[in-house]
Amino acid sequence: MSNKATDKEKEALEKYLLQFLNIEKHFPLLPGITDNKAVAGLMGIDEEELNKLRTHFSESAKEAALELLKEDDVADWLDELPFNKDDTVVAFGDSATDDLQGWFEIFKNILNIYVEGADFTFINAGIANNTSSEALRRMHRDVLSHEPNWVIVSLGTFDTIRPSFMPNRTLHPLSETWENLATIGDAIKTVTENPPIWISPQPVIPGLLDEMELFDFEINEKDLSQIRQILLGKAGYIVDPLGKRMGSPPEAWYYLSDGINPSLSGHVNTVRELIKTLATAEERDGTMASVDFDAEE
Repeated sequence: MSNKATDKEKEALEKYLLQFLNIEKHFPLLPGITDNKAVAGLMGIDEEELNKLRTHFSESAKEAALELLKEDDVADWLDELPFNKDDTVVAFGDSATDDLQGWFEIFKNILNIYVEGADFTFINAGIANNTSSEALRRMHRDVLSHEPNWVIVSLGTFDTIRPSFMPNRTLHPLSETWENLATIGDAIKTVTENPPIWISPQPVIPGLLDEMELFDFEINEKDLSQIRQILLGKAGYIVDPLGKRMGSPPEAWYYLSDGINPSLSGHVNTVRELIKTLATAEERDGTMASVDFDAEE
C-alpha cells in the first residue's frame, strides 16, 4: 500500500488543508518534528512539495500586505499604532490565525515593511479548530512563556459547533466560553500592561459548510453573535465587534470552500479592521456590555 498522496489528495492539500496542517504546533516535543522530510511524509508528499506549498502561502501573505500598504487610510492608521518597533506580538487563536496566509501573517509583513528599524518578534500561536478550552490549556507554553508585549486573541468560533448527532447544544455552553475568555484576559495581564486585542468571530456561510465533507457539524450565527456580546464586555481593543467585516450579509468570496475560514481576501478585511481599530478606537474598560446565559435563549 502506497503512503503517497493521490492526485485528489494533493489537490485538497494545496487548495485547502495544507495551510492549516502545521503539525509542528500540535506536537512540539516530538524529536523528529523539526525534520521537514518527516513532516512531509506524514502528509504523503515529498519535502520539496511541502516547501513549495508553504512558500506559496507565505508569498501570498506578503503580496497581500503590499497591496494593503497602497491604501491611503491604512498608511495613515499605521502611523497611529501603539506598538514599539521591538515589541513581541503573539496571536492566540484557531484556524484563521493558524492559516499560513492568514491575517496574522499579513499583519506581521505589514509592520516589518512599514515600521522603520522594525525589530518585532512575531509568534503565531494559532492552532486549527481550537476551542477556547483547548487554547486555554496551552496558554502558558504558547503565549505567556514568551512574555509578550501584546496579545491578539481570536477565539470562540469552534466553541459554537453544534454536532450533527446533538444539534440542540453547542460544543461549549456560553458560560464556559465566558469563563475561558475571562481567564485568558486575566492571564495576559500577568505578562504585560498593554491591553488585550480581541478579534470577533466572523459569520459563517451555512450553505458552504453543509457541503464540506470534512465537517459534521453546524455553526449558527445566533451562537456567534453571543460570543461577540461577550467580547463587548472585555477590557482592551475590540476588532469588528458586530462581525461585519466579511460583508452584511457575508459574501462567499471572502471565504474558503468550507464557509468558515476566510480566503486571502477575507483575511485582508480582518487586517484592515485590526489596524483601523488600533489606530482609531478607544480602549474599552470592560464595562460595555453584559451577557445573559439563559439556557432558553
